[in-house]
Amino acid sequence: MSDVPEAVAAAHRREWAYVLAATVRLTRDLDTAEDAVQDAYVQALRTWETDGVPSRPGAWLTTVARRNALNVMRRGRTLTAKLPLLLGPEEADMEAAVEIEVEIDTIPDDRLRLIFTCCHPALAREAQVALTLRLVCGVATPDIAQAFLVPEPTMAARLTRAKKKIAAARIPYAVPAAGDLPPRLDAVLSVVHLLYATGHTAPSGGTLVRDELTARAVDLARMLRLLLPADREVAGLLGLLLANEARRASRTSADGRLLRLDAQDRSLWDTSLVAEADRLVVSALTGGPPGRFALQAAIACLHAQASSYSATDWPQIVTLYDALLRVWPSPVVALNRAVAVSMVSGPEAALAEIAALEEDGRLAGYRYLPATKADLLRRLGRDAEASEAYRAALALSDNAAEQEFLNDRLQSS
Repeated sequence: MSDVPEAVAAAHRREWAYVLAATVRLTRDLDTAEDAVQDAYVQALRTWETDGVPSRPGAWLTTVARRNALNVMRRGRTLTAKLPLLLGPEEADMEAAVEIEVEIDTIPDDRLRLIFTCCHPALAREAQVALTLRLVCGVATPDIAQAFLVPEPTMAARLTRAKKKIAAARIPYAVPAAGDLPPRLDAVLSVVHLLYATGHTAPSGGTLVRDELTARAVDLARMLRLLLPADREVAGLLGLLLANEARRASRTSADGRLLRLDAQDRSLWDTSLVAEADRLVVSALTGGPPGRFALQAAIACLHAQASSYSATDWPQIVTLYDALLRVWPSPVVALNRAVAVSMVSGPEAALAEIAALEEDGRLAGYRYLPATKADLLRRLGRDAEASEAYRAALALSDNAAEQEFLNDRLQSS
């Protein structure tokens, strides 16, 4: 059986963002670039069967995608008029340039340009984040819709409108000048955070973690840290991701089963990443009121530095969640705070907060609301109610590892 389909799938997971970003640099048109990249992957399925998988699939795909895009522009009789305006002097001879093997190491700058393009303030915030997750990060539209708690057709329509607005407004494909960064930075940080969250616990599929997404998010956060070394929220975001990344090896058992935090083997945690995260948190909390990423990073570091689950500084975590709710009044934050409250004041107190969130309605369809409620009810010995809540969580989950975990909890409740 040919291994080409798997090689193409692996290249899609690892290289999509790089290939698309490099192609948009040529076209300055998102639809044209996306079509050209998709065609390149189709061509790979055919060509690699006869020629073999190239040693550098990303470079091969980028060269083919850019050539596809160039052909589309030529057929539209726009190349002659647009080329001098679109390209810098180093790419004036694009006919020759597309024949040169692309150096993947040079592409992360293109990827960052594309992120800032998608996060232009002319777009609505949710459109900025969703479009970047789709185009730059290769996250599927159904998974983005789930992250935003909206139906898939609604999200698909938002993505289409956002791409059309970028084209109509002639939004430039570039990292903004320093003075223009602040209006876009929070959206960019939100994108990287959501990308990591999507990889950290995949919304669907057979595995809990999508390594290529978490690695991409950490890479982007490090790039932003280099671009903006004095920005405290950038430091906070990177610290948050590293604190979570440090614990990743212990989140599942040897057979792939999801493990709760209190059942994880802390000897597997990466202490060097925890130490780096802690340094970033200190930087993020120094010099003024903390932002939402700095506070989340501080919470993550408290978890990562605790010698055991019982030794976790839960009162301090509740205090940090209180501060986080003031700067970022999100129902998801309130749900996470309820878990910490249960460790300080007991599950009854936390259930009162869960009831308020259920009445609020913004987390309808969010699988972790009934899952959290089920665990609290289970701790109180209210097994029948816990079982009902576990079933509600199961109905909302599309991830096999989560489903197996919830089934196990349901069977033992």
